[in-house]
Amino acid sequence: MKSNLRAGSGTARVSVFQWATNLWFLFVSVAMIVPLLLVVSISLTDEQSLAADGYRFIAGKWSTEAYRYILQSPTILLRAYLVTIVVTVVGTVLSLLLTAMIGFVISRRDFKFQRIATFYVFFTMLFSGGLVPSYILITQYLHLKDSIWALILPGMISAFYVMVMKGFMREVPFEIIESAKVDGASEFRVFFAIMLPLSKPALATLGLFISFNYWNSWFGAMIYINKESLVPIQLLLVRMMENLEFLATNQEFLSQVTTSVQNFPNVSARMAMVILAAGPMMLVFPFFQKYFVKGLTVGSLKG
Repeated sequence: MKSNLRAGSGTARVSVFQWATNLWFLFVSVAMIVPLLLVVSISLTDEQSLAADGYRFIAGKWSTEAYRYILQSPTILLRAYLVTIVVTVVGTVLSLLLTAMIGFVISRRDFKFQRIATFYVFFTMLFSGGLVPSYILITQYLHLKDSIWALILPGMISAFYVMVMKGFMREVPFEIIESAKVDGASEFRVFFAIMLPLSKPALATLGLFISFNYWNSWFGAMIYINKESLVPIQLLLVRMMENLEFLATNQEFLSQVTTSVQNFPNVSARMAMVILAAGPMMLVFPFFQKYFVKGLTVGSLKG
């Protein structure tokens, strides 16, 4: 009888805990979704209605003028999109390849300098050269200023991602590698034919994180890029949010806009640019979400 009472009370505690957990995650989800819905609503609100009523989820007067103004000069926007897409795709592929290679090397138990190499990678997580040495390296030694590689190279390797990849590859049975070596497989064949296919969950997870980093990056472009043809979408967004005169004084934009600058929808145009900049990654995210838990939890079991 007592055991039944204890079992019942334990079940009740579990049920309360589950309800509390569900409510907490429901609250977190709402806290993430509501601001996004507000941004969408503002971007579709008439500018005069915003000035009179403020920010509202249900606009007093709906309007697509902000999107019409921005898309009326598609050259600037499409060019910035193209730069961002090229940087994101090329940077993600190269970063994943180098991250996987380094992780594979320091995960090998038969590598003589495995501990030293792991410490070398980990040490860079604690200390870095700083902004000034990085700028000097990129501009004076590598001569990458006003080059698309200045947007790709600085973020190509992350020590944290290398450690995650190392932890994931460490879980692959070493006997598989030994068997392949006995059969005459080279190190490159072991890496490309065995380790990479087995590391798809980690590659997908880190690939999404890396692509987010490249897509959202703007600071590197601000200090390394002066050419308007190499401005990424996020730097274009930052310029708009800091000073909307970037559009109002841009001759390429003004030549295709028929409305006066005084009637330009300042606030709604900023929010519309946020949606246009973030939209593609929000569409990509659900396709990789299933890899998150497996990729991160397995990669974090062992260091």
